[in-house]
Amino acid sequence: MARSMLDIKRQIKSVKNTRQITKAMEMVAASKLRKAQEKAEAARPYSEKLKEVVTSIASGSDGIQHPMLISRPVKKTGYLIVTSDRGLAGGYNANILRKVTMLIAERHKSKDEYVLFVIGRKGRDFLRRREYPIIETVTELSDTPKFADIKSIANSSVQKFVDGDFDELYVCYNRFVNAITQVPTVDRLLPMETVSEKKSHEASANYEYEPSPMGVLEVLLPKYAETLIYSAILDGKASELGAKMTAMGNATKNASKMIGDLTLTYNRARQAAITQEITEIVAGANAQS
Repeated sequence: MARSMLDIKRQIKSVKNTRQITKAMEMVAASKLRKAQEKAEAARPYSEKLKEVVTSIASGSDGIQHPMLISRPVKKTGYLIVTSDRGLAGGYNANILRKVTMLIAERHKSKDEYVLFVIGRKGRDFLRRREYPIIETVTELSDTPKFADIKSIANSSVQKFVDGDFDELYVCYNRFVNAITQVPTVDRLLPMETVSEKKSHEASANYEYEPSPMGVLEVLLPKYAETLIYSAILDGKASELGAKMTAMGNATKNASKMIGDLTLTYNRARQAAITQEITEIVAGANAQS
């Protein structure tokens, strides 16, 4: 019994140490989440205004033909997948990777029909082990990434579409709703849709372009696509930190519950040991009388 009680005490101490770690990680994630969420929200006005200008040019100018606006027969598809570098984030990585692999299995019969751009070590390692055709990766992003950190992969994915290496480009990420909810999302990025039908229902500003609408569009369209990729990555970072905060919070609660159960078990074992000792003393006293 003494040996069993010693084991329980050691287990209680181990779980308490684990709870301290998970609680600290929860607080760190909560602090970083606020900054990531603020950064994601700050990027939205720029992308929305850029979208307004691009849509205005594409919908209001006749005869504009740009590779990023033209749909063509789909022979090959590109996917840009946003994951994390580290784990301990609940189902954050598993959810988006499951969605992407299921989508690829449904849409493609051969690995020659698609290519992958992967952000995050978890996604890279998962897909590389399964021999998916990865052509470019980025890892070791900070919790508040800058555009310069992902500029190369964003530019490369957009340029390869323009060059005709593939005919569609999708961005796959976890859309941030709140700290508890992150929605695995797959959005088609290229070719872009011109929202000409909205023009008849919404008042839009009139712009004058120099040197020409086409000249402006050739500069803005790649920047707009890269901005959408960057926005998805910021959303993904906020989702990652939200998932991590929730996972560590649940781990802390589970540790507290486990400590309570172990403490109860220890007290019962201690009480049983004391009762047995008393019984032995009484029995010994009775034997001598």
